[in-house]
Amino acid sequence: MPIEKNIVVRLEYVLTDEDGVVIDTTEGRGFEYIHGHGNLLAPLEAYLEGLCEGASFQLTIEPEAAYGLHDEHAVITVPRARFAPEVVLVEGNMVETLGPEGRIELMILAVDGDEVTVDLNHPLAGLRLHFSGTVGVLRAAHADEIKHGRVHPGGHHLMVGDSTYTGDCPPEPEGGDSLGVVAR
Repeated sequence: MPIEKNIVVRLEYVLTDEDGVVIDTTEGRGFEYIHGHGNLLAPLEAYLEGLCEGASFQLTIEPEAAYGLHDEHAVITVPRARFAPEVVLVEGNMVETLGPEGRIELMILAVDGDEVTVDLNHPLAGLRLHFSGTVGVLRAAHADEIKHGRVHPGGHHLMVGDSTYTGDCPPEPEGGDSLGVVAR
């Protein structure tokens, strides 16, 4: 069964930056998502389309196709009084707040007296993202999972598919594409 819309995909991957520093890894615990519902970065989801269980992958996503370039105008200084007293204002802490369009995460860059410098950019903005991993078990998503747009944990609408069927899997994709994905 190839990866396509409404397939639950289990991945194991390592995400590194340009210097090889590990940003995230799912090794030993895996990660599941429903394909075709926008639960991954679009270039990663497009790259995985058509791969089969057991396939390995390596790709690079350029900043513009991932979380965008780092915007220096998104680094601002605000009065300390804008933060609730219980918020821990320490350099490097991520803080969550509500903006006009919903939840916003920001990083505390500096605390200087009554002023706090924050970065509103996504923490991965400006980074080339290098993914390497393996496609694990694939199964058809349950109707309730599709309705909710997420994988339900075991015991909650669990549907066990025959993950041993591989069918006629197409070859793994080669090279890059117009989505900013470059194979390594």
